Amino acid sequence: MAGISTPEEAATNSLVLAFGRLQGAANRLEYLLGRALEQECGISHLDFEVLLILGRAGDPGMSMRAISQEQVLTTGGATRLIDRLEAAGLVVRTAHPSDKRGRLVRLTPAGADTLVAAARVHVENITRYFLDPLPAEHRERFAEDLRILSHAARDALPQLR
Repeated sequence: MAGISTPEEAATNSLVLAFGRLQGAANRLEYLLGRALEQECGISHLDFEVLLILGRAGDPGMSMRAISQEQVLTTGGATRLIDRLEAAGLVVRTAHPSDKRGRLVRLTPAGADTLVAAARVHVENITRYFLDPLPAEHRERFAEDLRILSHAARDALPQLR
């Protein structure tokens, strides 16, 4: 299958190598950009991603289930994350307007300020580590290709509970 019959062919397959480079670059970029967010803003990259999701949601906020699905977390993992962000004063849980048992999560003013500051740091580092190394004429196409890959992978994932 796929012309691979020896360990050497497996280790040197161009598709395996290309995906490995993508994964390696993503891991290194995650480390660099996440470390900068922690050092300069006091939040993890995952915290930042959730603040971004809530920033897009606006008022009145989002349900825990929607947050967990957006971030590919179990509902338990999302609950622990939101508990931590709430303890830090970055988000607040409020009553759901149409579901008496439901709760919505939204940014606090401190969460909004943290999100803006973190986004500024993040954009500077994305430019430095993600865009600047690429030829200028490739950047737009590369970003579009990543969007396509991200959506295809998202659509192939099973729904988490």
